[in-house]
Order: sequence, then C-alpha cells, then structure tokens
Amino acid sequence: MSVLVNKDSKIIVQGFTGKEGSFHAGQMIDYKTNVVGGVTPGKGGQEHLGKPVFNSVSEAVQKVGADTSIIFVPPRFAGDAVMEAAEAGIKVIICITEGIPVQDMVKVKAYLEKYDCTLVGPNCPGVITPDEAKVGIMPGFVFKKGRIGIVSKSGTLTYEAADQIVKAGLGISTAIGIGGDPIVGTPTREAVKLLMEDPETDAIVMIGEIGGNYEALAAEYISSTGNKKPVVGFIAGQTAPKGRTMGHAGAIVGGEDDTAEAKMRIMGEHGIHVVNSPAEIGETMLKALGK
Repeated sequence: MSVLVNKDSKIIVQGFTGKEGSFHAGQMIDYKTNVVGGVTPGKGGQEHLGKPVFNSVSEAVQKVGADTSIIFVPPRFAGDAVMEAAEAGIKVIICITEGIPVQDMVKVKAYLEKYDCTLVGPNCPGVITPDEAKVGIMPGFVFKKGRIGIVSKSGTLTYEAADQIVKAGLGISTAIGIGGDPIVGTPTREAVKLLMEDPETDAIVMIGEIGGNYEALAAEYISSTGNKKPVVGFIAGQTAPKGRTMGHAGAIVGGEDDTAEAKMRIMGEHGIHVVNSPAEIGETMLKALGK
C-alpha cells in the first residue's frame, strides 16, 4: 500500500521529447521509476530515452497499460493535456506546468468530475514514494523511506521538510506537492486524507502558505478524525505584506483568515503541532511521536 504512486505504477510523460520533459523523465528513470513511455503528438513510433513515444495518451494506455501520467506541456496546452489523460483512462495525473490560466483550470476541474481519476497540481513538484517512484521534479536523494507523510503547497519546502524528517532519524512514506495555484486538483484536505487513511503512514507534515482556506479545511478534517495521527504544520509567508502575491498564484491574502497568523492559530486550535520555522519540523515531529 502506498499513496498515489508506487513501484507498480505505469507512468507516461506527456511532453516527453521537450526540454523539460526529457530532463525530468531522465531523472525519474535514473531513480528506477517505472516509466513505460511518453506522449508527443506527431512523434509516435519513435524511441526516446530508451522508451517508446506515442501520439496520444489513449495509444499509450492501449499499448503499454499506462495508468499514471506526468505532464510537462506548455501552459496554453496543459489543460487539454490533463483532460486527454482523464478521457484515456489514466488514474493519477500529475501536472507540473506552471502558468495555466485560471479559466482553463475551472474548465478542467468540471471536466474531471466525469472521470475516476486524481489530479495533483498544476504548478507542483509532483509525488514521491521513496525507493519506489519519483513522479515529479523533486531531488530524489533527499527522500529516504519511512513512515512520515508530507503534504505541501511549496516545492522547495517539501524538500526542506523531507530533509528535516530524515535528519531526525525518520523517513518518508509519500510526499505530495499539491501546487501553488488558486485551483488545484488535490487540495490540502484531500491530500492529508489520503495519508490519514494510509496504513504505512504514522504521522504527517502539512506545509501551507498565506492565501486561501486549504489549511483551515484540512485542520477541521484532522480534528474530525480525532487527531488519529500526529500532524506537524508550518505556514509560509509570515512576513508577507498584506495584499501582495508571493510567487505562487494562490498565495495572496484576501481576508482575515488568509494570513499566516490566522492559519497558524486555526491549526493550533485543531490539535496540530504548529512550528514557526521549517528548521523545527524534525524535532517537533519526534516530540509529537513521543520519541
């Protein structure tokens, strides 16, 4: 059992032969991830990085049994790429692309309701189950196998949290980078729920940002479970000026509950072990686990 991806996942890369797709597909293959091919329209029948190239996702599903897709397609075409993957029967769709218009994502979210699939991202670092599958752009060497799950809106803070957990003598079950856009396929609450229900995850690190209500909804869910697994939480953007967009399109403070201070208060009220700095994640997790 693992969350979203594992050694048996059959992964294809949409945008396989492009610069970004080629580089990160190569890294994934080096990590021993089960990449079974890629999709670049018009280049079907070729071979790239030792894997077959297909003209469409449906062809990849038919010929190599693909069930997971990672998308490195330019922003204006990425929404269509997500919908193509869903329509072809892909179960887990991980969209790395940054800068997809919000209007496109509104359409994509509505479209995906017809299909039995999970979208992670866009504008995310992907998902990793250490020693099994790296489906994304994260540095694999940082992640060591263990029983702590990570859910993060920030790519770099995903890696920082993993490093903290590993240095504390623990390891990672699965890390999910949900993405920093206003509309993402798997919000914080849903990602936390996956890890709460995973028998191979004993505790969770939840990293959020200013803007939106994802962390508050996740905190309410966590306390509704009776806090059955310890959760350590951190909110980025504590010194951000009000009303300023900070890197991620979703990180903009709209109301009183959008601030880092308010989110940290809400998380604390729901029994989450809140830290003021990412440097405190490891030691706080050890205390939360009673070690």
